[in-house]
Amino acid sequence: MPNPLVSVIIPIYNVELYLKECLDSVIYQSYQNLEILLINDGSTDKSGDIAKEYASQDKRIRYFEQENQGQSVARNKGLDYANGEYIYFLDSDDWIDLGYIEELV
Repeated sequence: MPNPLVSVIIPIYNVELYLKECLDSVIYQSYQNLEILLINDGSTDKSGDIAKEYASQDKRIRYFEQENQGQSVARNKGLDYANGEYIYFLDSDDWIDLGYIEELV
């Protein structure tokens, strides 16, 4: 398959200071065949608002909420919704180089 779909799963919990940089590093990847799954794990800061704003501006982003259950549960929820041939987990306080996913694929 020449351009397989990659699902990027990002659990979110109280990372309003870092989330924009994280999301920008994913949406501006050189590899564009992505679905980006944002799982808000009960954030009490503005992380949810930031994630919803990004989801409204990029059709590749899907946003989900759950009560705080921890990063592992949030990742598993992302797996439930993922459609990609490949899965990549990214912590919401991290970022990746703009050619990272292309290099992995």
